[in-house]
Amino acid sequence: MTATAGPGTASLPMYDLPEVRWATDALWAAVAARLAAAGIVAPPALSRGPTVHELWADPGLLLSQACGNPYVQTYRDRLRLVATPRYAAPGCNGPRYCSLLVVRADARGDGLADFRDAICAVNGWDSLSGWVALAAALPEPRFFRAALVTGAHADSVAAVAAGEADIAAIDCVTYALLQRHRPAATAGLRVIGRTAQAPGLPLVTRRDADDATVEALQAALRGVLADPALAEARAALLIEGIEILGEADYDAIPPQPVSTPPVFAPSRRSATAPAP
Repeated sequence: MTATAGPGTASLPMYDLPEVRWATDALWAAVAARLAAAGIVAPPALSRGPTVHELWADPGLLLSQACGNPYVQTYRDRLRLVATPRYAAPGCNGPRYCSLLVVRADARGDGLADFRDAICAVNGWDSLSGWVALAAALPEPRFFRAALVTGAHADSVAAVAAGEADIAAIDCVTYALLQRHRPAATAGLRVIGRTAQAPGLPLVTRRDADDATVEALQAALRGVLADPALAEARAALLIEGIEILGEADYDAIPPQPVSTPPVFAPSRRSATAPAP
């Protein structure tokens, strides 16, 4: 989501389920008010139009949240780290998180090794949680026989549940939000493992933002995340606080895989993934 033109732009697109947008908007309004009190003009509202790559490349960016892999691979010279949220979701450890390996409840297999030659659902090839972390856990590059590219973690969950794919790596925060707000979406699934821990999705600003702006953003975020009046909004988003990580922390993200499985495009939903 991006703010209206004028006092810079703001976007928080990474966990923007419709069910929790009221909470995201409430937190942003409180951040913007605190920034205004500090003398920084901030957009009053968030809109949800451009793609994430357009949001992160915006030269007027004031605040956004990025995926760790695109930040490291593409946007490090355009974005500056502000803070990393801490989430209260299974799989999180302070400012670090992981992906959950999700399969159907009736699937045969209790670990990743049991899904050789399966079809995996992938939200996007540049996603740390949906592909890069999963690829780093594979015993060999050509482990899966095909991949279904869904465009979103929620759609990967739906693809596994419907039998279009056999397994998916789902950001643990997204999965916890789906379990809370869309329990039917995860009811027929089970978790068989986790990927390695990685730095969480960072809050960022434009690269040329000065120290005073970054410090004001950090102070506003700390204030909002400690405000008792916003406890309900924070709980809806599973946010507990923030920590300040450095660029070296994000160097621990695995490298982008050089190969990907063949892309599979199903013609219909079925109980069993079709042959390649």
